[in-house]
Amino acid sequence: MAKEKEIDMSRKQQQVYEKSLSSIIKKVEESKHKAITTVNKLLIELYWYIGESITELQEKSKWGDGVVEKLSQDLRMQYPNQSGFSVRNLWNMKRFYRTYRRCEKLQALPAEISWTNNVVILDKTKTIEEKEFYLKMCLKERWSSRELLRQIDSAYYERFMLSQKPEKLMEIEQSKLPVIAQDIHKHLRDEYVLEFLDLSETFSEKELRKAILDNLRDFFLEFGKNLSFVGEEYPLVIDNEEFRVDLLFFHRELKCLIPIELKIGEFKPEYIGKMQFYLAALDELIKLPKENPSVGLILCRSKKQGIVRFALSKAYKPIKISSFTTKLPDKKLIQRRLEMIKIPEKFLIQKDNGKKES
Repeated sequence: MAKEKEIDMSRKQQQVYEKSLSSIIKKVEESKHKAITTVNKLLIELYWYIGESITELQEKSKWGDGVVEKLSQDLRMQYPNQSGFSVRNLWNMKRFYRTYRRCEKLQALPAEISWTNNVVILDKTKTIEEKEFYLKMCLKERWSSRELLRQIDSAYYERFMLSQKPEKLMEIEQSKLPVIAQDIHKHLRDEYVLEFLDLSETFSEKELRKAILDNLRDFFLEFGKNLSFVGEEYPLVIDNEEFRVDLLFFHRELKCLIPIELKIGEFKPEYIGKMQFYLAALDELIKLPKENPSVGLILCRSKKQGIVRFALSKAYKPIKISSFTTKLPDKKLIQRRLEMIKIPEKFLIQKDNGKKES
């Protein structure tokens, strides 16, 4: 009996220890993250100061471009073991300061992401609105520089803005659907670029599904990191008959299940009935009480807006119809399409004193 009590006490001690160890590890990781964040903010503040100093030397003291090379040499001589003071990087610092100096709304954002990502945004984007978009997305999605480059090359900003154009017909009559439908268009886009799947010119739905599963990391990059994978060919058993959902995900921000049906051809109206069937079954059989109603996504190779609008006009479940391409889009073509429409004012940055950024 005494031995059993001793074993029980030993187990409790071990549990207490493991709980304390877990708590310490969590605190260490939090401290490391805070330290990295603090160091990054200080670095960005330093680079801002250097950029401001170079600008003042050139604009007020009438130094020429040679001051940048001179400053680089002197700083590297003073701090031989510290990187970041190359001529090229000092020019980046000046460009960084001049880009955001009159846009107070954005000045805090660059300090929240890495300097490498800041330089990518400076190099690869044109307008201040586009810069704001990628700064916020880097902060929200925690993109690496590789991920950021991929998103810019895939015209992510332009595709997002095109999906917000004011004349676009709403695909869902929100008044007839649950509240969750109001957020669908914020999280599920009209078009997706899946060039990372490395598929041939012709492929089957099975090959498409397998390619997505083999590249889930990049799939989440395109669809947003709020998605969590639940299962493939997810079974739903009703009246002893089994039905399978191509892909099932959970969206952490929407707090709902998202079944995805993959179609390698053009959208057809009959796809709606099947998806509504899946959504009804998921909500009754799988959805947890605290979760929102499931949202369906039908991913097709192409779609026609008129057919989509009529097909969804009587839908009683929230469904999004999106198209996909397996090649990177022509970014210049998308930019021209974007220039032809008026961007909604809510997506534009208000410049200080109404001035355009130089």
